[in-house]
Amino acid sequence: MNTTGLLVSSAAALIAVSNARAADAVVAEPEPAEYVKICDLYGAGYFYIPGTETCLRVGGYVRYDIAAGDAGSFDGVNHVPDQKGNGNSSAWKKNARFTLKTWTGQQTELGTLKTYTETRVSFGNSGGDYTIGGTNWQARNKGLTLNFAWIQLGGLRVGKDESAFDTFIGYAGNVINDTLIPYGGFDTNVVQYYFDAGNGLTAVASVEEGSGADTIDSYVPHLVGGLKYKGHWWAITAVGAYNSNWEEWAGKARLDVNATDRLTLFVMVGYGTDANTSTGRNFFKQWGGNVAIWGGGTYKINEKTSFNAQISCDQDKNLGVATNIAYDIVPGLKVTGELDYLNVGSKDTYNWTGATKKANVGGIVRFQRSF
Repeated sequence: MNTTGLLVSSAAALIAVSNARAADAVVAEPEPAEYVKICDLYGAGYFYIPGTETCLRVGGYVRYDIAAGDAGSFDGVNHVPDQKGNGNSSAWKKNARFTLKTWTGQQTELGTLKTYTETRVSFGNSGGDYTIGGTNWQARNKGLTLNFAWIQLGGLRVGKDESAFDTFIGYAGNVINDTLIPYGGFDTNVVQYYFDAGNGLTAVASVEEGSGADTIDSYVPHLVGGLKYKGHWWAITAVGAYNSNWEEWAGKARLDVNATDRLTLFVMVGYGTDANTSTGRNFFKQWGGNVAIWGGGTYKINEKTSFNAQISCDQDKNLGVATNIAYDIVPGLKVTGELDYLNVGSKDTYNWTGATKKANVGGIVRFQRSF
């Protein structure tokens, strides 16, 4: 056999062996890619958790507050020693907060299964005067707080929420300091049932634990019930509450009106008993005296700017006024500038406000990036 024939024969043999081995080789097939699927059952921002029928939304905000003055819960002026030791000087109150929120939803044979959580962490200083050994005036990490963590199936809700005495009837306007005259306690564990008749009529029944010194001190819980009717341009709501610790009752009634496309108004009246408490206040009836009133509204100046105002007073002659301008710089970023005034009534010997004098003025600027 000549050289050319030998080379051809060898090449043919190698190709045959290679083909035989290739037939025996195992080729790994790529796994199909799994993409996040949008869920539009519960609104914008939800997506299906891969491999499940549960829809998840993640959101929250980053907020920065700068406050000064004496009015309201911010009590922004702190009288602290200056760096040279020359007596006292005033300081701003500042606070940075990060809030993380999650929502889930899933359709079941017993109705929609939902959850909601909200967790906050803050850094800043609190109001109040300098005291030896005191640290409230110093900026610091303020710790982690669990503000909401509830489960709801159909109309049944259990977990950490704010009291239905406030959430069902609504907060007192769109001002930052809406509790210059307080209208009820907030943090509590709950067992609630919501009923929707489908014709504008809704109701709630809530069994609540309270928190802090207002935590229930026996097997008897705090009780809250509410009824609401919502029309095309108005809504009327009423809630009632029983404080089992003090055996006191409280109630609120509210009217909301969409006066125009730009103007919304509200008025809310509260009444509560105070025979058994030394301060006249409890978890639900936190205003002075038996009767209190809150009123205000929001006027939408344009697509980016709104004007908000609230005025409130109680039977102990406490008077609060709050007004602000909120401006959306870009979608998701809002800046709000607010002025507050609080007059402490002469009858109010229990200084729940933290105010240091009879007439108090304060202000706050808030930057908030929501996502």
